[in-house]
Amino acid sequence: MNWLFPLSKGSGPLPPLNSLQQQRQRQIESLKAAHPSLAEIQKDVEYRIPFTVNNSTISVNILLPPQFPQEKPMVSVYPPVGHHLVDGNNGTIVTSPLITNFGMHSDLGKVIQSLLDELWKSPPAFISSGPSAQGFHYGPRHIGPGQAPPGAPSPTPAPTPHAGSDAVHGPPQTPPPSGFIPDLPMPVPTGDLQVSRLNGHLYKMPEIPEAFPELCDKNLTQLSDMSENEDVLIEFFVSLPQLKQVANDKEDLITSIVNMAKKNLQIEPQLEGKRQEMLCKYEQLTQMKSTFETKMQRQHELSESCSLSTLQARLKVAAHQAEEESEETAENFLEGRTDIDEFLSSFMDKRTLCHSRRAKEEKLQQSINTLGQFSSSH
Repeated sequence: MNWLFPLSKGSGPLPPLNSLQQQRQRQIESLKAAHPSLAEIQKDVEYRIPFTVNNSTISVNILLPPQFPQEKPMVSVYPPVGHHLVDGNNGTIVTSPLITNFGMHSDLGKVIQSLLDELWKSPPAFISSGPSAQGFHYGPRHIGPGQAPPGAPSPTPAPTPHAGSDAVHGPPQTPPPSGFIPDLPMPVPTGDLQVSRLNGHLYKMPEIPEAFPELCDKNLTQLSDMSENEDVLIEFFVSLPQLKQVANDKEDLITSIVNMAKKNLQIEPQLEGKRQEMLCKYEQLTQMKSTFETKMQRQHELSESCSLSTLQARLKVAAHQAEEESEETAENFLEGRTDIDEFLSSFMDKRTLCHSRRAKEEKLQQSINTLGQFSSSH
């Protein structure tokens, strides 16, 4: 009867991941490994990272399109800020070159870490938002089957036939921007992360208990005042030992930085003296280099003038010149312009010089040939 009632598609094993899906999973694993405080909003689609800078918390949202990593991810921040890496129109969409130039071979974890480092080095300026900016704005979403339309604040599951389920399991409401506490010395991020990366350095955060025993001693009236009065809530948070430890660590770090700056100022004259000494040495090196190059050029000229081929050419010219002088002496004798005694002495000397130079040239040619054969054989 299988031909009449075929098996459903979900009864068989799951199909293997294709190449694009495998690369997508590798990018997500890299993101999770680089950011332990990462919160998964929608599996394999949307993630959020809390980031603290200048005593304020910024949420960095990462939205992965269906064809990611062939398509670049959409990264946004909340609340809206003013920064050179963020779009100036709405103050939320990140337009960093690392995001706009994202490709198949990019590393999503390193890209987001570089973005957070840049936000830490040059903190953004918060933009005041109106009533319409109470929720996150991350631009257009990629709608899939079972997802909510773009106007919804967060993705919701497909409607079920059970009545009233939406009222019970509705999407979580996003806290308004007024929930930030700007007067705290150094807010501690929530979660299991015990080591935070602050400006490229590792800082061990104090352990955050699951429950605060200090609240057990308060009555209902005090708890209501704390819930309604923000000043009372801030006073309670400031009195917590974890926050006091962070404030003390901050003061210790400031003291350490001041001491290091003073030490650097003390050794500044010594460093300046070493710098001047190095400049003098460099000037001496430049002069010695110029002298060396001049002498090397002179040595090259002398070497060329004393080479075997140059000496052979000079001997050949000198022998030819002596031969011409001897012939000129013979012509003068035949024309009767010189006597026989002068002719014999002058002619014999010039002919002897000519033959001597030719013999030296031939001997030098043999030496050149022998040297060439020896060089080619070895």
